[in-house]
Amino acid sequence: MMETVYQPYCVDPQLELLIERIYPPRVCIDNDTFPDCTLLKVDSANKHGILLEMVQVLTDLDLVISKSYISSDGGWFMDVFHVTDQFGNKLTDEGLIHYIQQALCASRREGSSRTARMCNMGKKGLSSEHTAAEITGTDRPGLLSEIFAVLVELGCNVTAAVAWTHHKSAASIIYMEEGLNGGSIKDPMRLAHVQEQLENVVDAHNGEGETSNVRLTSPSAGRTHTERRLHQLMYANGDYKLCCCRDDSEICKKGCTRTHVRIESCKEKGYSIINIKSRDRPKLLFDTICALTELQYVVFHAAVSSNGTIADQEYFIRHKGGCILDSESEKSRVLQGLVAAIERRVSHGLRLELCALNRVGLLSDITRVFRENGLSISAIDVGTNGERAVGSIYVTDASRHDVDVDPQMLELVLKEIGGSVAIVQGPSNRDDQTSSSRVDQGTKVTRVEDKPKFSLGNLLWSQLERLSSNFGSIKS
Repeated sequence: MMETVYQPYCVDPQLELLIERIYPPRVCIDNDTFPDCTLLKVDSANKHGILLEMVQVLTDLDLVISKSYISSDGGWFMDVFHVTDQFGNKLTDEGLIHYIQQALCASRREGSSRTARMCNMGKKGLSSEHTAAEITGTDRPGLLSEIFAVLVELGCNVTAAVAWTHHKSAASIIYMEEGLNGGSIKDPMRLAHVQEQLENVVDAHNGEGETSNVRLTSPSAGRTHTERRLHQLMYANGDYKLCCCRDDSEICKKGCTRTHVRIESCKEKGYSIINIKSRDRPKLLFDTICALTELQYVVFHAAVSSNGTIADQEYFIRHKGGCILDSESEKSRVLQGLVAAIERRVSHGLRLELCALNRVGLLSDITRVFRENGLSISAIDVGTNGERAVGSIYVTDASRHDVDVDPQMLELVLKEIGGSVAIVQGPSNRDDQTSSSRVDQGTKVTRVEDKPKFSLGNLLWSQLERLSSNFGSIKS
């Protein structure tokens, strides 16, 4: 019997723009239906990637999506999000509501507002004045310290830095500009020299069979969202290969924190059904949809919900080419890709929320002091807010095991750095500010300077400010 292959998902971009002009997206924000969350309803003509774009907008604002219902069959996209802010409150700020409506309704055609374009680019998608260094390689202690030290020597100012580690892989995106003059690095010979020096650092300790890559990209208004790009870099670096294929049919035991993925076929409807059960955390929905999109699968229907600390996700998908998941090798590829996307954002060690005066060599000094005191950085996400450098850093011991770092020893390290640091002794998930800000989980603030004063509330509010204005320079 011949198996049915459905029509590939392929729409002429010009036709998409025409349909969008005739049927522009509609966004309804409802604060009356539910007492504990805001209901955000979106419907529009469907186009490839629209679901990821919308989830990306909400996660960039650090909103919590507790439930979502998605349907995109028949050329029309309809989605319902149950959202709150980081503290579990409804969205009542008129400025924030207007921003969400504007960003969700913005098209990718020329003429979109600057705010919407920046939101589509992501928090680290900065302005046209920044050059990005994309670096992948084998994870090892001190790697970031050496990278930032070289950039100081080369006279490059870092405007934002994001790095992930997973298994033995590391990926980072560093936005930088020329030292004294500012602006992007435009001289081709200068770009080549910076790239060569970074390659020397990354390749210095590679063993047999270990590879690395350094790529400097020119500024572009269409630059890929930073966290999506990090997923792409980690996948290209092969971090998924060490992930277990968990096609689990058994019920997850109580308290289990593993990621369980099950794939089934619904041949009569032409779908593959993916069920995912994992620990709930911020940005989980973004990471999952990002993985499916990068693997070239289209989500036609989905239901996502969280129950306490556990999240359940169900997706009805079909490959962009029209096929369902029917081979074991393809199932294995999707399983590994999903598990990696969900687990690579889970950090190990102690989370530090940094707020320090922006000064020359700041990131270089911070990472050097950690390295000299036997600590290793498993993740970093730092930018600037005015004259302050703010962000989060995860530190472990040099073995990269999930070992708690002694806070007293850490405070001695912080005194050498200066600034104010919140030591968050809660769950070790990257971007886990949501759970740690709702309840007291042993947050201890260490201050080494008298002014300006710093609070976690100011740090959280700065996330929204960072979306609507360009970063300054972290003078590293």
